[in-house]
Formats: sequence, structure tokens, C-alpha cells
Amino acid sequence: TGMNVCIYIVAQLLGAMVGALIAYLAYKKHFDLQMDDPRPKLWCFSTAPEVRSYGWNTLTEVIGTFGLLAFVMVSGGTPTQVGPLAVALCIVVIGIGLGGPTGYAINQVRDLGPRIMFSLLPMKGGKPNADWGYSWVPIVGPTIGAIITPLIVVGVGMAA
Repeated sequence: TGMNVCIYIVAQLLGAMVGALIAYLAYKKHFDLQMDDPRPKLWCFSTAPEVRSYGWNTLTEVIGTFGLLAFVMVSGGTPTQVGPLAVALCIVVIGIGLGGPTGYAINQVRDLGPRIMFSLLPMKGGKPNADWGYSWVPIVGPTIGAIITPLIVVGVGMAA
């Protein structure tokens, strides 16, 4: 139901934020150091493209999300019922292939939750802004990928 989807989204967002807080606490002394270039602090919390091109970066997120969801949809119904390890390996492959162009969020809250925490957390040595101008890319790209994947996978399955 719609209510379950809302609860799931909020739970994922809160989980991503808690995970970012735990990472912050583990590396707090590092984050508090003065750095010539403070951008790596942000990169620990959010995705960033190697080359900023909003359209291409969004397309890369669509491709990565499509790859993950198509793998889960196609392999989930097999007799072996792939488990978490297979999905994790799929994510690693997506990261190796698409990590450079966007940092591969492939899940909206994977970038949004930690980016929110980055904005809220203090860092003594200074920190850059949270790059909210780019933050829509790891939200819109995975959303488009999540919408088109079942349409394509089910459509191909029906055609076969």
C-alpha cells in the first residue's frame, strides 16, 4: 500500500542518516583536520561526478539503477533464488563500471541521507557546502531507472 511505501522510504532515509552519523563519529578527528582541499570531506558523505554534466550524470544513474533492479528482478525468480551476496556483487560491478561518472548512488537515499547529515554535522577544519545544486541527480536518475526497469523487464518477458 501507499502507506507502506512511505514508511519504507522514511526508514531508508533515516537508516542512511544514521549510517552517515556513525561514519562521522568513526572519522571525526580526520574530519576536524584543516585541509587545503576540504572537498574530500563531502565525498565521504555524498556522490560526486568526475565530470559534471547533469544530463549525462543523470543518464548514468538511470543505467546503474536499471542494471541493479533488472538483475534483482530477473534472478530473483530463479530456482537458486540469488541472495544478498549476489546483489552485493552486482553493486560492486556497477560501482567499478559507473563509479567515476557519478559516484553511483543507484538509490535516492544513499546520497540524500548522508548529504543531509553532512550539512548538519560540525567540522572544525572547515567544510565545503553540501553541493545541493548537484543533489537532484542521484534522486532523479535512480527514480527514472526504478520506473522504467519493471516496464522494460516485464515487457521483454511478455514478448518472449
